[in-house]
Amino acid sequence: MNDGALPDKQGLLLRVGLYILLAWLGLLLFPAILLPLGGILVASTISAFAAAAVANAVVVRIYERGRLADVGLGESPSAGREFLTGTAAGVAAVVCVVVVPVALRIAKFEHTATVSAHPWASLAFGGAAIFFGAMGEELLFRGYAFQLLIRSLGPFATILPTSVIFGLMHAWNPEATPLAIVNTVAWGILLGCAVWRTGALWLPIGLHFGWNVTLPLLGSNLSGFTMGVTGYTLTWNVGVLWSGGGYGLEGSVLTTGIVVALFFVLRRLIPQSEATERF
Repeated sequence: MNDGALPDKQGLLLRVGLYILLAWLGLLLFPAILLPLGGILVASTISAFAAAAVANAVVVRIYERGRLADVGLGESPSAGREFLTGTAAGVAAVVCVVVVPVALRIAKFEHTATVSAHPWASLAFGGAAIFFGAMGEELLFRGYAFQLLIRSLGPFATILPTSVIFGLMHAWNPEATPLAIVNTVAWGILLGCAVWRTGALWLPIGLHFGWNVTLPLLGSNLSGFTMGVTGYTLTWNVGVLWSGGGYGLEGSVLTTGIVVALFFVLRRLIPQSEATERF
């Protein structure tokens, strides 16, 4: 972030208001363009990235110095480590919420679909779409405006409201349930705290990507969407509270527990002192 003086209340309102307006317009425009070209996966993931990229780029260009650091994507000695740490933590979290139920025989893998004739190409395409989707959501909800608000209003007044909005934005996903929304809000708080602790987006992008890319690989729906990249589905012999139903594991109490666990893991791995020097 820019180390200059913080804007006054009117300046803050103008910057955040312009950011929200551009992001909202992008989320309306880009899906209409991309849906006929690439289907729902491309439309939902690339649209978020495009809307976030435009909103961040325009506002930063007007009010700041136009650097990637102003949106949390600047180069730093710890950037690669934070991204890899986040990705590893996201992958490990999914493995935990899948392996334990399978080991307890309350869930199992079933072959339910024919794999594409070009499975590696499909995996690469799906992985790239998920990466841009994760980066897009992080730029959108925890990019320039989020980081400016943290510096101006403090972490509590910023992280909680934006996390509630993040959760409510997923309420229109297929098969969304109240617990799924609560879990998504909790994820928003976790990802917001990751930005606060590091002063950058690398850790939350890694977390978001690691989680999102591993869920479909292990046969779970991703936020209500079925990807079927491996031809196997994780099926359950217990209720929706544990399985998440059609929304996938993100709608289960298992995800609630793993998000809480990730708070303590990241607190141990990422000291707060690293963040206070950047914001």
